[in-house]
Amino acid sequence: MLKATLRSFLAHKGRLLLSALAVVLSVAFVSGSLIFSDTLSRTFDRLFATTAPDVTVSPRETLDEAVPSGRTATVPAALADRVALVDGVAAARPDAEIENITVVDEKNESVSPTTGAPTIGTDWNPDERSPVELTSGHAPRGAGQAMLDAETAGRSDVRIGDTLTVIAPPGSFKVEVVGIATFTTTNPGAALLFLDPPTAQTKLLGDARAATSISVDAEEGVSDARVKQSVAAALGADTYEYRTADEQAQSDVDELGGFLDVIKYVMLGFAGIAVLVGVFLIVNTFSMLIAQRTRELGLLRALGADRRQVRRSVLTEAMLLGLVGSTVGLATGVGLAAGLIALMNTLGMNIKSSEMVIGWGTPVAAYVVGVGVTFVAAYLPARRAAGVSPMAALADAEVAGIGRPLKVRAIVGGGVGAAGAAALTGCVVSSETGSAASLLVLGIVLTLLATVIAGPLLVRPVIRVLGGAFPALFGSIGRMSQRNALRNPRRTGATAAALMVGLALVGGMSVASASMTESFDQQIDKTLGADFVVQNANFQPFPQEVTDEIRDTEGVGLVVRSRFTPVAVRLPDGDRVETSAVGYDPQLDEVANISYTAGNTAAALADGGLAMNQDFARDHGVRVGSRIPVEFQGGRTTELTVGALADQQSEGFGMQGGLYFGLATLERFAPGGQDSAVYVNASSGTSAGDLRANLERTLDPYPQVQVRDLDDYKELVHDQIAVLLYLVYALLGLAIVIAVLGVVNTLALSVVERTREIGLLRAIGLARRQLRRMIRLESVVIAVFGAVLGLALGLVWGVCTQQVLALQGMDALAIPWGTIVAVVVGSAVVGVVAALLPALRASRMNVLAAIAHE
Repeated sequence: MLKATLRSFLAHKGRLLLSALAVVLSVAFVSGSLIFSDTLSRTFDRLFATTAPDVTVSPRETLDEAVPSGRTATVPAALADRVALVDGVAAARPDAEIENITVVDEKNESVSPTTGAPTIGTDWNPDERSPVELTSGHAPRGAGQAMLDAETAGRSDVRIGDTLTVIAPPGSFKVEVVGIATFTTTNPGAALLFLDPPTAQTKLLGDARAATSISVDAEEGVSDARVKQSVAAALGADTYEYRTADEQAQSDVDELGGFLDVIKYVMLGFAGIAVLVGVFLIVNTFSMLIAQRTRELGLLRALGADRRQVRRSVLTEAMLLGLVGSTVGLATGVGLAAGLIALMNTLGMNIKSSEMVIGWGTPVAAYVVGVGVTFVAAYLPARRAAGVSPMAALADAEVAGIGRPLKVRAIVGGGVGAAGAAALTGCVVSSETGSAASLLVLGIVLTLLATVIAGPLLVRPVIRVLGGAFPALFGSIGRMSQRNALRNPRRTGATAAALMVGLALVGGMSVASASMTESFDQQIDKTLGADFVVQNANFQPFPQEVTDEIRDTEGVGLVVRSRFTPVAVRLPDGDRVETSAVGYDPQLDEVANISYTAGNTAAALADGGLAMNQDFARDHGVRVGSRIPVEFQGGRTTELTVGALADQQSEGFGMQGGLYFGLATLERFAPGGQDSAVYVNASSGTSAGDLRANLERTLDPYPQVQVRDLDDYKELVHDQIAVLLYLVYALLGLAIVIAVLGVVNTLALSVVERTREIGLLRAIGLARRQLRRMIRLESVVIAVFGAVLGLALGLVWGVCTQQVLALQGMDALAIPWGTIVAVVVGSAVVGVVAALLPALRASRMNVLAAIAHE
């Protein structure tokens, strides 16, 4: 049996090739994502471990800053002198480093990274731990000099002697580039500007007596933990944050972990799609191969092979396919990881391919996925093969399922579908976001399974409709292509399922994104009443001098500032919620249209007042007049009175509760922040066009900020949502690639299966061109069938997703009909492309050899 299995595998290696490609893609994305993320993690672990001081003393921040406030937390620089006297401390120095600066060249163009990485301004204190070394020019001396990292200087064509403008929180200032520093380790993609220590404290922090942290060097032979304990005892354990080198490195890694996780999970998402779609391809391939080998399997049974041996033979073939696919996929994954590393290097992150990390878990995961997928996918066909009777050796029977009743599929599919429909119905009627989202996920999974199980039941009614015009348009060729697609509902359903999965995902996400876009458009139209909004290009806060320049611009009538801050509120029901709040100027009503269910803007922005989202307030037992304990950054606390309940939704990530109050309150309890947006109205007699031109001229020296009107603001939101769609379309592309492989495989095996039939058709006069057209039409109708099922399923998912979004205030439903029509047309094109090779092969058959084929 083993010899027979090996010979069978080698005899059908060409037919198994396309299935192996599905395994290769699945394994490549799994192994590539693991190698890439492990390499990044190891690289940054080494970077942070080698650059962290023995002990770091930093401000104690009690709240996470989900939305940037622009506030720089500091400690007294004089702490360094006190720390230096502690037993076990060899040296201590104050550090000045901030990440929210903008550096502009002589052409008023930003030299900051375009990848979203920060531009860091810091003091030049070189030691053996420094990640950079001076390679050209000299170190900065005095207020007018600075040094730039080599990658940034090269990217922006900055040379020694050039003048740069630094826009920092305390204000902007000019420096001459006197030196270039080169990274000796990984550059995480940031731009680094170095100043001498006194200048960094004065110009970056606005206070020569302040520092962002104190770096402590331990005496030789003294452990970091012991120094940390001694310094904490000297300064007060609860006064500052104390971290050893290992703890500081771990903290830096944790901050970067979110970014690395996003990359890893996106890659694993591609792997998941590849695995899911590949399963359909492998199931179909083995089912057809077994169908074509019915007589061969019957002969094995007649010669004494029992059912278990036949089943084991088929599963061994699957294992061999999985091993080959996993090996090639692992090698492809290494190449994919190398490509991603090269891509990151073009974006300014210096990672060496020679330091690629391939942990023991990567090949294990690769072979588990590859072999596991093929084994699971081949199990049902293997069981079917084991059921072949020895009498099949004497007949032309098939075990592919032609003519077999679909009652079991109907019962199981109907039951799973009913459960999925119930879950989606529960999602629609639920009033709690958490439970609605859970029911949505459950409903999506169950309805997808139901459609896959019951798909063959839909083949005949749907394809009769989709291919109904074929006889009229293409005559007997069209009629035969339609009947070929109807001949084996199981095969057609499994082939179309691969395409259906991808298109269901796209359909659902397209409806959800279109609904989000429409909802945001309506909300912006309803709420935004300002002529213009001035914001940072990446939503980072900007210095006070930008606001001052706006106020002094000709034609500006009213300026209303907004500023974020992290807070924690203790609610009447006992919950403590950490979130971000917004501070506004008192004239908020003149630039925004806010609906209130109780109270008004004046009460919300009054001294000691607070506004809250009405739904959040209801959930936690808050009413107008409630006194709410509020904790600000740095441990400052107060009680604010709820003056208004707003009929507005929270404004994105980190904004739970929709809290806002007056800027005067914010300045009192969280001073030092920066404006995140400025709302501007034109003065009397100034047109919007003239005001925009004046503002853009005023803000020309500040390339980080942009002037936006209502339409610009909508476009900004559309672009943010489009990022999610691009990911979905990328997943669709992968699904389509594998689905095309599936259609090609099915048609190729179908051509082999129908060799004798094709020979007879050619013998009675069917031309090669007609044969190719018949196979192309069959492919098109299968592809469009998958598209129709997928889009129908996706539309249901999208509508249900919109109902979940409606619980968060995004209550507009929009269906992108243009996208749906384009997808259907694209599916027909996919069908034509997938049929090219099988149709060409079929048309080149020798007629006599085909007739004689068994």
